[in-house]
Amino acid sequence: MAVEKKSGPWKVLIIDDSAVVRQTMQKILDGDPDLEVMAVASDPFVAAERIRQQVPDVITLDVEMPRMDGITFLRRLMAQKPIPVVICSTLVTDRSETLSEALDAGAVDIVLKPELGIKEFFEEACMTLRDTVKAAAQAKLQIVRRPKVQEKLNADVMLAPPSKAMARTTEKVIAIGASTGGTEALRIVLEGLPMDCPPILIVQHMPETFTGAFARRLDATCDVTVREARSGDRMLRGHVLIAPGNRHTLLSRSGAHYSVEVKDGPLVSRHRPSVDVMFRSVARYAGKNAVGVIMTGMGDDGAKGLLEMRQAGARTIGQNEESCVVYGMPKEAKKAGGVDEEIHLDRIASAIRRLSST
Repeated sequence: MAVEKKSGPWKVLIIDDSAVVRQTMQKILDGDPDLEVMAVASDPFVAAERIRQQVPDVITLDVEMPRMDGITFLRRLMAQKPIPVVICSTLVTDRSETLSEALDAGAVDIVLKPELGIKEFFEEACMTLRDTVKAAAQAKLQIVRRPKVQEKLNADVMLAPPSKAMARTTEKVIAIGASTGGTEALRIVLEGLPMDCPPILIVQHMPETFTGAFARRLDATCDVTVREARSGDRMLRGHVLIAPGNRHTLLSRSGAHYSVEVKDGPLVSRHRPSVDVMFRSVARYAGKNAVGVIMTGMGDDGAKGLLEMRQAGARTIGQNEESCVVYGMPKEAKKAGGVDEEIHLDRIASAIRRLSST
């Protein structure tokens, strides 16, 4: 993975109440020449003292800790001294809603703590942790836009039952790929789309179990219906499917109907799910009837797939550098020749509406 040049490695502060976790993470991060653990802290109070002594480039933060929980610390940090923060959590389903709160509070990304076990899985977790921390260190912190307070209006109550034509799969399909900074960027885009927009398939780099909570978070604030994809799901107008963490998600087609396949498999472009895998399937089965969008994130996942979409006749959009938290994936896609037009985040929803109506 290409890393932008800087003078010396990025300084990392690890905050976790487990001495074993702190030691393991320090060993992993210090093993990358672009990273250096400047300090570790057992709780937010110790962390505050470390920050007073030296300001890190990036912080890894546990959620459940003594004396003060991670989310409370995150909110206070972002209000007083914004620093890129990666939430580093264990794989526990009932914490996923809490981690969504962390994203609302300003966390750049979330990642699973590497756990000793099968060597292949541990090595993948180490690579993901290093990549995520490096991406966060380069992030441009932006003002956190809060989700709408009101929940989405129930269409069954507010509108007459949709016609059969409304429920049918349209010919147009929207495919969106994102990584670091994408959780907030996707909310902005989806909140700008009407409830009858073409079906949308999304790959957001995120650990397993957290994607379901992320989908519910978006579903509560958007007019479109958002949920985690399951194999065999139909692509329907007004519906958004988000690839589940740790599973590749592909578009498929049977006659006039689109559906999705959720599969296991090796990392592709350093990720699972991979944007490249999704984009390539969209190029194959939707061709010129698709719109591809690549958004904020580090690395080059999606660059090759978006080019294949464009070569198949699809219209393609890249998020511009100004509005990206990390201008990596869109930059690589543009360099590869896969981007038709590069636009600001605030205009992506209107561009999707325009391109999907032609």
